[in-house]
Amino acid sequence: MRSQSLRFAPTVLASALSAALLSAGGVSAADVDFNRLLNADKEPGNWMSYHGSYKSWHYSGLDQINTKNVGKLKEAWSHVASRANRGLQGVPLAIDGVLYYTSPYNQLYALDGATGKMLWTYKHKLNEDLVARQTHSPYNRGIAAAYGNLYMGTLDGKLAAIDMKTGKLNWETKLVDSEKLTVGFTGAPLVVKDKVIIGAQGGEWPDRGPIFGINAKTGEKVWHFYTSGGNEGTASDARNTWGGDSYKTGGGGGWMAGSYDPENDTVWWGTANPAPLYDWAGDKYMTEGPRPGLNLYTSSVIQLNPDTGELKSFHQVLPHDAWDFDPAQGELMMIERDGKKLVVHPSKSGFVFVFDRKTGKPVKVYKGVDAINFVKDIKDDGTLVGRWDPPEGKHVNLCPAIAGGYSWNAGTYSPKTNLLYKVGFEWCMDLEIVKTEPITEPVVQLNIGANFTMHGPGKDPAHGHIRARDPITGKVKFEIKYPGAVPHGGLLSTAGNVLFVPEADGMFTAYDATNGKKLWAHNMGQGSVGGTISYMAGGKQYVAVMTGWGSLVGDGYGDLWGEPWVSMPKDSGVLKVYSLQ
Repeated sequence: MRSQSLRFAPTVLASALSAALLSAGGVSAADVDFNRLLNADKEPGNWMSYHGSYKSWHYSGLDQINTKNVGKLKEAWSHVASRANRGLQGVPLAIDGVLYYTSPYNQLYALDGATGKMLWTYKHKLNEDLVARQTHSPYNRGIAAAYGNLYMGTLDGKLAAIDMKTGKLNWETKLVDSEKLTVGFTGAPLVVKDKVIIGAQGGEWPDRGPIFGINAKTGEKVWHFYTSGGNEGTASDARNTWGGDSYKTGGGGGWMAGSYDPENDTVWWGTANPAPLYDWAGDKYMTEGPRPGLNLYTSSVIQLNPDTGELKSFHQVLPHDAWDFDPAQGELMMIERDGKKLVVHPSKSGFVFVFDRKTGKPVKVYKGVDAINFVKDIKDDGTLVGRWDPPEGKHVNLCPAIAGGYSWNAGTYSPKTNLLYKVGFEWCMDLEIVKTEPITEPVVQLNIGANFTMHGPGKDPAHGHIRARDPITGKVKFEIKYPGAVPHGGLLSTAGNVLFVPEADGMFTAYDATNGKKLWAHNMGQGSVGGTISYMAGGKQYVAVMTGWGSLVGDGYGDLWGEPWVSMPKDSGVLKVYSLQ
């Protein structure tokens, strides 16, 4: 049965000039199909998906801009988004000379990649009362492109397909009852073959965190996978890992885009924490508390059949996650080493997991940050050693803080240097765990189960770093230190051996990717919590970065580090684009 409503609503502000440009061939968007997505690495001038390609490296194969000339980089053009509450948090796409990006309240823009000239603007019609009630809102973190459409998850629980050439709504499919659940979609979808795959929010909400597979051409919902307890009739063992019926309010959404392994025809996806986020049962969590048991498939890296949504394999990164250190931020990099095909996942816990791509099981786990004490260690097979499960009451210095040793902002892997670059956070928190009951009527509400205050580890202030390391062994080659505020934007490495970093204070900085030497910087005027890409237009290489401050993590920078974050606006967003002049 088709779970959708088709509309061809005129929710578009498109100029007549844009249509003329497109029809005249001044700018054209060639059809993106599965074959082009499979071979994205062969088109370094384009950036066709959230992670850049199915390898998920956030790496550009362009080298027109390199370590020798990056110092000559200048701002080429910029574009200001409207209603940019909490800044621009997404990753743009650049396809055949056209740049597409989203802003809060599900607004979508198409711009000439060389000049920034507006081609069209799409503004999704939203239930504004619903959006105002949402906690994780109103930002959007990205889109997918295929079959003439741009696919965007909406804050009110829909998947929308917008025509790439005209900016008109082709169809929309209602997937989540956001009016009751007060959750929707903020992360980017992933197109695999003829399916659009997208995960809902839902870590701290009393829902079951579905991931959906939708027909990319018609909008028909083909499958869903419940991350909390698995699907009915096929995963009774998973439901048995939840005491009573606690899986029905178990959380566990897959809110950021996963990755795809074409060789094994497998979708890799990270799932979020269970609800309530914190558990007052302490070390008696297997038999007592709000959700007794291991709580499958929350806080897991799962492997799904893209055609059916069937679970192929999984590894629960944190059995009975009691800390909100889940792998849902979605970084699952496909890397080959010495004939072994692996997936590298820097997880929110601050550990880096290296998985065998065929079995889905970890073969190596190492610490990526220093401030970790919720466990003593995690073995290479994924076994937790010496876990600390704080019970009801007050506790001090749990590390990392709730925001994670690693966050959802993208890291990058360069095949030229064979190094993984990722922002690491060294911070901890004091917390008070309290008993809660899930609220499901008439409208579900957030279920965290604790109050907390973030601070630095021990007597040190909060700080961080970018560590350039071997992604398989964890060996660090060099480190860029941040004694104060830590970047929260997405990184980019390039074939020109440049590492681009949007800093928290608003500086856009270029480093030598081989040794960490600072090569160039430009003041963007505000901090960044969004992504960075590179693309070609008119024979010239451009670097685009999303700016604007906000997010649940960025909101706390003022308390930790003072100015300029106390005064930094949280309702401003500008896309900045740079090139050699």
